[in-house]
Amino acid sequence: MGELSALAMSEVCDDLGIDLRQQLSWHLGSNHYPPVPQSMIEACINAIDAGNEGDFDRLIDLPDGALWRGQTSAPAHAIIQGHHLNAWIDYEDYA
Repeated sequence: MGELSALAMSEVCDDLGIDLRQQLSWHLGSNHYPPVPQSMIEACINAIDAGNEGDFDRLIDLPDGALWRGQTSAPAHAIIQGHHLNAWIDYEDYA
């Protein structure tokens, strides 16, 4: 259900003028249990940007206190997958 609501969110909110930061705030807080801290929003935005540029291996800095495999940065694909951000990636560019 979370993936469907994220997809609907990404489609409808753009039409309504709700910015990405607000969309992600809702998604991370409502579609995850436990909720993902709001401090991850910037890393998620950077991962989405990297994904939409086709650079899924780009290292993204994580907020203070967050680690990925013991590191303070993570590849965009790991953030996209781990935070269910596929709804905000335009995969049609890769077809």
